[in-house]
Amino acid sequence: MVKRIFLSLLLLVIVTYLALAMSLFNREPHARVCQGIKLDIQDSVYAGFINRQEVMLQLKKRGIEPVGRPINGLRTDEMEEVLSSNPLIDHVECFTTPSGWLRVKVWQRIPLYRVMDVQGKSYFVDTKGEAMSFQARCVARLPIVTGHVSAKMTSGELYHFVSYLNEDEFWNAQIEQIHVLKDGSVELVPRVGNHIISLGKLTQYERKLLRMKEFYRKGLNKVGWNKYSRISVEYSNQIVCTKREEKGK
Repeated sequence: MVKRIFLSLLLLVIVTYLALAMSLFNREPHARVCQGIKLDIQDSVYAGFINRQEVMLQLKKRGIEPVGRPINGLRTDEMEEVLSSNPLIDHVECFTTPSGWLRVKVWQRIPLYRVMDVQGKSYFVDTKGEAMSFQARCVARLPIVTGHVSAKMTSGELYHFVSYLNEDEFWNAQIEQIHVLKDGSVELVPRVGNHIISLGKLTQYERKLLRMKEFYRKGLNKVGWNKYSRISVEYSNQIVCTKREEKGK
């Protein structure tokens, strides 16, 4: 008898607990308000364009201040649209959590190289081949492209070439400047060695750079990296070197 009463009471407690749990789980969160914003800026070490203060200010200027407001009334799609209008932001994700927080994830645009053309224009080109304002606070060491640079080149062959350099550990560390001549030929200025690399047109550059790397290893390591003023790998299966003129001659 006692055992039966105990089991009945235990069953009653379990049923009551489940009923309360279901009630709390299904309750509409009208009373819940936004506790705060958790901001996650991707690639902040590399780019460093956007910070928390700027994100909050951009929302505030549009009259969007979510903290303290009902969580179910927040327009996360509107927040994404507002923040995505920033020219330094690639895309944004905004969502609320069951605990009442607003999560904001920001992906910045990442610069690939800087352009300084013959017309005096200066701007960055990002990893998608799109131009970025030079006003961006870029702290990364990027190659500089100078000379006769057209908009078509920046999003086309030049973009693909710099992307290739960026993915190669050796050339990413070695090339400091890319100069485009009037006929579209390209010259490279290395960080190590007092010489110019004549690459020619941006065709078959993988093979050209492979020959140049082999010449570095087998040639310049023996005769010295400052022996030549110009090294041309423009033509197939040959390397043409111009000796540096000695002073006093």
